[in-house]
Amino acid sequence: MTTLSMAAPLDAPPKAAVYRKVAFHIMPFLMLCYVAAYLDRINIGFAKLHMLNDLGFSETAYGLGAGLFFIGYLIFEVPSNLLMMRIGAKRTISRIMILWAFVSACFAFVQTPTQFYILRFLLGVAEAGFYPGVILYLTYWFPSARRAKMVALFVGAVPLSGMLGAPLSGTIISMSDGLHGLTGWQWMFIIEAIPSLVLGLLCLKFLDDRPSDANWLSKEEKAAIEADLEADRERHKGDASTVSLLATFKDPRVWKMTAICFCSAVCSYGVSFWLPTLVSQLKVGDVMHVGLYTAVPFTAAFVCMYLIGRHSDQTRERRWHLVGPFACVCLGLVGSIALHDSMGWALVALSVAAVGAYSTTAMLFSISSLILSGVGMAAGVAAINCVGGLGGFLSPYIVGLVKDMTGSTDNGVYFIACFAVVGALITLSLPKKLVNR
Repeated sequence: MTTLSMAAPLDAPPKAAVYRKVAFHIMPFLMLCYVAAYLDRINIGFAKLHMLNDLGFSETAYGLGAGLFFIGYLIFEVPSNLLMMRIGAKRTISRIMILWAFVSACFAFVQTPTQFYILRFLLGVAEAGFYPGVILYLTYWFPSARRAKMVALFVGAVPLSGMLGAPLSGTIISMSDGLHGLTGWQWMFIIEAIPSLVLGLLCLKFLDDRPSDANWLSKEEKAAIEADLEADRERHKGDASTVSLLATFKDPRVWKMTAICFCSAVCSYGVSFWLPTLVSQLKVGDVMHVGLYTAVPFTAAFVCMYLIGRHSDQTRERRWHLVGPFACVCLGLVGSIALHDSMGWALVALSVAAVGAYSTTAMLFSISSLILSGVGMAAGVAAINCVGGLGGFLSPYIVGLVKDMTGSTDNGVYFIACFAVVGALITLSLPKKLVNR
């Protein structure tokens, strides 16, 4: 029927070439989309360095507003992912990106805490479904044995957004302050919303919903991918939650993954929203220098999380590849406090924490895609991400509250480190035979 039969070994050279072609076609664009999305989500961390003083906001108000993003995310994420199964990925991703571009630009005109809270909530509503939607989308193109590396590559856009966005945000704030009567942080929100709008429009032209729709693949290449995916479905049929939405939400494995996701979100968003503040406390200089130094932990995370995902695929080992990053978060954050008087070593410690924080996200959803499929995959990944993602609400709020109460972020950082330990312990309770494949 095809030149690449279903019986061909998964790692045969022709198959490797096919998946390389797919990866080069869709992954750079998806990563660009996530860079733009994540930059619009976390650039509030840089705006905070001047915005709070300009508007008279407290640290608690900032933490609450940063976290309210996840409430909007929680309410609308599962419906968004189920809608994607009906209307396709490219229309879903396009709609999400265009909406969040407009909402993100509106932050430039915030004047009160209430306006800040409302816009953060709306930004969560706008972005709901993007991340789990892409995770679901990758299951349409890559079998499980190749997926951890692709998920790690996609999630690599998170530290990449910090790696590029940190110096960019610092530069915009520093150089545009006072231009046409607007502050630097206002210009930052306006300028950094533009890429999301452009990429949202390009989604409709550039993305294909499934391999069968891709005119850049030959018939043989499409057949090879479909054969691998079908074989994957058959292998995992007895393990995956495919029966119904109700069965998915009753599955204890889903709730265990949700708990791990909660811990991962506490870690990753605690690092994302507070890293510029932690770096600024090292007395590195003005906001432009804060941006440059903040790029260092993000760069380390970008490189290491891909290597961790690739090694996980090569060894088919998942649990310790998730436990290890959780341990890095704990050691790195605690170390950054202990080494506070040495800027160089404190930055190394923050880099270790960033590597761990972002690697937990990549590995977490590689495991989720092994135990869920079909409608269960769409609803389960969305539920894991949005309910677990409430950790993203808790983390910045608690750190901000602690900062206002004590004048220091140290206890808030210890709070994040404790959740890293809990996440590692829950991960070790996952059955090895279920996730190591």
